[in-house]
Amino acid sequence: MSGKKKRKLKLEFKWICWVELLHASLIFRLSDTIANSKRGETEVKNDNLELQTWSDLPAELLEIIMCSLALDDNVRASVVCKSWNSVANAVRVVNQSPWLMYFPKFGQWYEFYDPVQRKTYSLEFSELNGSRVCYTKDGWLLLYRPRTDRVFFFNPFTREIIKMPRFEMTYQIVAFSCAPTSPDCVLFTVKHVSPTVVAISTCHPGATEWTTVNYQNRLPFVSSIWNKLVFCNGLFYCLSLTGWLGVFDPSERTWSVLSVPPPKCPENFFAKNWWKGKFMTEQEGDVIVIYTCSSENPIIFKLDQTLMEWEELKTLDGATLFASFLSSHSRTDLSGIMRNSIYFSKVRFYGKRCVSFSLDDYRYYPRKQWHDWGEQDPFESIWIEPPKDFSGFT
Repeated sequence: MSGKKKRKLKLEFKWICWVELLHASLIFRLSDTIANSKRGETEVKNDNLELQTWSDLPAELLEIIMCSLALDDNVRASVVCKSWNSVANAVRVVNQSPWLMYFPKFGQWYEFYDPVQRKTYSLEFSELNGSRVCYTKDGWLLLYRPRTDRVFFFNPFTREIIKMPRFEMTYQIVAFSCAPTSPDCVLFTVKHVSPTVVAISTCHPGATEWTTVNYQNRLPFVSSIWNKLVFCNGLFYCLSLTGWLGVFDPSERTWSVLSVPPPKCPENFFAKNWWKGKFMTEQEGDVIVIYTCSSENPIIFKLDQTLMEWEELKTLDGATLFASFLSSHSRTDLSGIMRNSIYFSKVRFYGKRCVSFSLDDYRYYPRKQWHDWGEQDPFESIWIEPPKDFSGFT
């Protein structure tokens, strides 16, 4: 069966489920009306039998129905009856999908796109004038003002600002380990001085200055804005322009370039602007790298830390990756249709559909909607963890 037919069947099944849920709700309302009007005993028994039929739906079927519902619909369905409440709570998705935050070229209005509800929210931030985004983690943004060399954290949902010491960032990227409200938060950036020497700078909230140390490399390591950074298992991993992996231990303050050959990709992946189509994230303790190239299907690699080699993945085992140029994220336990997929930082159809790649169907959605990352502004958008309560957003 083709991917299009599968997607169509999923949508048709969801509508059928909705009809069934509405039907059940109407039955309950009818039951209340009948009880209040004290109709005949026979009629009440017949209605109770019909209600009993809905209550006794097979658990397997009820689980399929509940899994197809969004979080707010799952909550509504859970109040129908005890058996529905039990199944709804058992399959309820507690993990939230990241939102895609857009940075305007002009003005102070910023948009947030929710890929689950396919809704867009807008907020005004005058605090971000003249700044560019560098990284995001745990719902916090790290930003930089080139004119003043000001580095600062900003939480767009609480509007809290945490200033850092000034630091000139030209062509290097920067990342941080955890939320700046944590005492374990460390900022890290690397810049090559020569092919065999890098300058690593670190800082932490509350510090008065950055610490910079030069390190020798055993292998060539060229640092640029096209590199990728991720914090995993207490270490900063940096993927260089040519695919070599540098590792920095902030507690021991050690740096090394691993003797792990770069991920193997077909030659056509190294075409125009090939360096822009790479993404890196952390997934439950594993370092994950995604390579993309125009219309070609993405290739996913995981670092085998025992054999010290890159292993190509054909499945994410139900996880979901969210890839954006400056930082990428991973999630588990999302809704069924989002699992085992990669969501890219590009929205099509007037803000109604996020470009994604399904590893189950092995194709892009929407069809033929791959994106040439070489044409996209890297500072245009970034995935960010949303607040747990976003009922106040409009």
